[in-house]
Amino acid sequence: MRAARASFGTNSDAFQPVQPREWLVLGAIAAASSVWCIAAARSIGPVFDEMIYLRVGLDFWRTGSHRELLRLGTMPLPIDLQMLPVYLMQRVDGSFFDPTNQLARFLPWARAMTLIFWFILLFYSWRIARSLAGPWSGLLAAALVASQPVLLGHAGLATTDIALTACLVALTYRFYIARDCSWLLRVGVPSTWFAAAVLSKVSAIFFGPLCLFAIESERLFGSGSTASATAAANRSISFAALKQALAPLRHDLKQILAIGSALVFVYCGCDWKPEPSFVAWAQRLPAGSFGGRTMLWIAEHLRIFSNAGEAIVRQVRHNIRGVGPDCTYLMGRLGRAFWYYYPVALSIKLSLGLLILLVTILLVSPRAMRNWPTAAAIPLFIISLLSRLQIGLRLMFPLVAFLIIGTAVAATNAASATSRHRRVANLIRAEAIAAIVWAAVAAFAVWPNGICYTNEAWGGTPMGYLYLSDSNYDWGQGLPELSRWIRRNGAGEINVWYFGLDPAISSPPFIQQRIDAAGVHIPVASLQGRYLAVGTTMLYGRIYSHSSSQSVVGEFLRRCRSSSRTTTFLIYDFRHGTGGCE
Repeated sequence: MRAARASFGTNSDAFQPVQPREWLVLGAIAAASSVWCIAAARSIGPVFDEMIYLRVGLDFWRTGSHRELLRLGTMPLPIDLQMLPVYLMQRVDGSFFDPTNQLARFLPWARAMTLIFWFILLFYSWRIARSLAGPWSGLLAAALVASQPVLLGHAGLATTDIALTACLVALTYRFYIARDCSWLLRVGVPSTWFAAAVLSKVSAIFFGPLCLFAIESERLFGSGSTASATAAANRSISFAALKQALAPLRHDLKQILAIGSALVFVYCGCDWKPEPSFVAWAQRLPAGSFGGRTMLWIAEHLRIFSNAGEAIVRQVRHNIRGVGPDCTYLMGRLGRAFWYYYPVALSIKLSLGLLILLVTILLVSPRAMRNWPTAAAIPLFIISLLSRLQIGLRLMFPLVAFLIIGTAVAATNAASATSRHRRVANLIRAEAIAAIVWAAVAAFAVWPNGICYTNEAWGGTPMGYLYLSDSNYDWGQGLPELSRWIRRNGAGEINVWYFGLDPAISSPPFIQQRIDAAGVHIPVASLQGRYLAVGTTMLYGRIYSHSSSQSVVGEFLRRCRSSSRTTTFLIYDFRHGTGGCE
């Protein structure tokens, strides 16, 4: 135990060979988190995005085309991997995938493929922290990442956010360690990881270069660097010197972006067809004009669609516009966007032990936070303040990962730097261990609804729906839990108004409650003798309907008193009265 304490807080072993016990601990971390994810994947229903991916994701394996995914603005790499076991099972059975009747069989297999990216994320989180602050730092980083309930919750889904995070973390590590290596390691390998990141999610086009620029700046001008010492001695650094110092980065970054982009376009492929929307636009131009005839000819003969560029343009346009008015929900408020959305979401969704550790380091040893994972997190944090697409913390998971890794490195360095002050060093060590245990206990308690996790400072998971919605809480995954509630309570058939695409909603014991313009006020009489289950996103979340129905009905139900609930449903009892509605 004394030897372990002596090792924690020193970076002298950063480049020593990996010991078998390290591999054993890392393997145990990966295995434990995988069991959590696999078990959760079989216990919750499909989230909103998964049903869309399942509907069009098999096209590539059946036809070789990514057309439908690209038209949605979705990059195909994670979905191709997730749909591979589904396709192989169909080939073996000679059957055709039917999401309505076969979802329970195929969805867990698709979700299990996300573990490939989860393992990449854990491995490179460990590798980064170990290279900067030694073996204990690496294991601390891996454990902190693996125990965060919100990350675990998404690692058990067949979606793209964990894939993006894993590929970006791998890209930054491969870029950083190879700055003085051969072209293959310095440019070739990072190009491949950049392509993988973009093929996971379009936002990597912006996240990747910004992170690499921040990392190189920290390497050249961070504390302890030669450039930093020279600048301190001269009290300033000229623009010419700065430009010269960053010249290798500009040269390599151009190649990384060019090669990575080429790989993206090659992987996405092309159906060599005209784009219908382009043709329709050209047909609306004046028929007799030279420009109209020319553009129509070009539109009908420009057979380069679909391609990666189409997905990139669609997603960038979506990110700039945001979701729309009254489609962002935060702490009881609806709006187009809130500049503080992601800082607040971080404070709600990250485990309290991790946040306490971060604050302690900032107070007692802020210099310890000067490391390149933290530097990579800074531009992502700035982007989060400017982003108008606010539908879940998942969109900023790379920020979460770099923040956790930077905190693990800082905790190790801070414990070493304050070793003369034994109480402070012991406090940091104790908080680091407590942060892991705290998050692990929280993950166990919230299972299988990791995406719903809300830390204790905000009232815990049961209160989370009051502050965040959509993929932060009720993403349509709650029908299996509601079904278990029905069996326990002998409720029989139940009316359900919820956010999601789970095909189970069309089968007993569920009766889908539709709210349309003609039914602004729920006809309480028609619910007599029944329960009404309402998804929390419908009551405390963004407005999906263009009519006033949802907001009016939501306001009505928020004045009612629910008789029971599951994690994502509030349940109103209309069997013997007005369901708590006055």
